[in-house]
Amino acid sequence: MKTEKHEVTFHEANRMKRLPPYLFTIVDGWKREVKAEGMDVIDFSMGNPDFDPPKHVVEAFRDSMDMPEIHRYSKFDGAVETKFRKAISNWYKQRFNVDLDPDTEVLPCIGSKEGIAHLCLAYMNNDDLALVPSPAYPVHFNGVIMAGGILYNIPIKEEQGYLPDFFSLPKETTRLSKLLFVSYPHNPTAATCGLDFYEKMSKWIKDKNIIVASDLAYSDFAFDGKRTHSILEVKEARNFAIEFHTMSKSYSMPGARVGFAVGNREILAGLNKTKSYCDFGLFRATQVASIAALSGPQSYVKKIVGIYKDRVELFVKGLNKLGWEVRMPKATFYVWARIPAKYSALTSMKFTELLIREIGIAVSPGTGFGEYGEGYIRFALVVPEKRILEALKRIDTLLHTSD
Repeated sequence: MKTEKHEVTFHEANRMKRLPPYLFTIVDGWKREVKAEGMDVIDFSMGNPDFDPPKHVVEAFRDSMDMPEIHRYSKFDGAVETKFRKAISNWYKQRFNVDLDPDTEVLPCIGSKEGIAHLCLAYMNNDDLALVPSPAYPVHFNGVIMAGGILYNIPIKEEQGYLPDFFSLPKETTRLSKLLFVSYPHNPTAATCGLDFYEKMSKWIKDKNIIVASDLAYSDFAFDGKRTHSILEVKEARNFAIEFHTMSKSYSMPGARVGFAVGNREILAGLNKTKSYCDFGLFRATQVASIAALSGPQSYVKKIVGIYKDRVELFVKGLNKLGWEVRMPKATFYVWARIPAKYSALTSMKFTELLIREIGIAVSPGTGFGEYGEGYIRFALVVPEKRILEALKRIDTLLHTSD
């Protein structure tokens, strides 16, 4: 007797269906395809640092394996955890002259991306708006959507220095808004801002019930002696803002998944409550390594930022020489480039596919950074200069070969 089979269909949450396609997964698929065909791929698609962490940081991680209870769950009042929060507080004081209470104004995260996503979950209701300058780092808008909130994109444009104009926002929009993201130095555009930007924003927001989340992942990546700023340097900002940072970029520790949030203690308490239901904190060994990074010599950071700057300059000058006009970034290790005129009829996704399939160069499509990223692509300069020069040769071929 045959048993009748019943097909079962599993439906993901409706809020997940609102998410745009994760285009970077599609790009990864194209990379695998062309590699399987034997093509050499120069990968500029992901901001994945190609340096090893400082030696003293690696040694601290290795030595921590012999520490008592290193493999147990993290706990707030543990010796390692307390020391890590103090190291973060001290680093902020040295870096930005900002005083932080390590017990109430510092919260370690499993990478800043995790912290940002959980912030949205902690504070967004279904009828709350989040103000997100676009283009943006994807979790700034995807986190809002996953939490069930309503996304309000603020277009930021090249001619305005990629700075949002808050004063032009409709009053009804700001009334319904719960959360605002800012991020300078900016990913993907590499734009920067001065302290005056945060001062103006503080005046605009003072009578509004809006949380500001500053994403400061690239605080060390300003070029030509320029200094980046923390939003917390503005005294009033502590009334409404928290700031995220990460060990991934400055110390080449992306795999360790270590970040932290600092600032308004009430906002951090809400984030901490949400995290407590979702995770058990950071592996203690990565906290030990992070303490060594933040508390130890900072010459490593200066060195790698200099190398990234050289790469960016080499690449941008090379593109301009080929007739692909691109502005020189002032920060980060990204190059945000408008699609060249020859291919301007293509979407950023189609042009990204063309680059991979035709010349083996992987980039990030601008539309992956939100609605207002269309028409651009992003290069992450996380490959050696030799590979950058090879990429320029391939791009030369693409731009100057007749169809």
